[in-house]
Amino acid sequence: MQDQSLSHSNKILRLKDIALLIGLSRSALYDKQNPKSPRFDPTFPSKIQLGARAVGWREKDIIEWINSMRNESTVSAK
Repeated sequence: MQDQSLSHSNKILRLKDIALLIGLSRSALYDKQNPKSPRFDPTFPSKIQLGARAVGWREKDIIEWINSMRNESTVSAK
């Protein structure tokens, strides 16, 4: 069986995909990247410029970020 982390290491996700995966709105995701926003999260993965008006995120980075949030909440609950 192939390691699951290898299967999504190079995939690029668009904003709509990330919103569904994480369960946050589009504006909340942009707020996570805006240092002036109260919802700013410096640990949130950086976007990648795909074209003049298109951006995406590495699936691997998003999965790692989700896992770090899970680990953080598990540690906080103890």
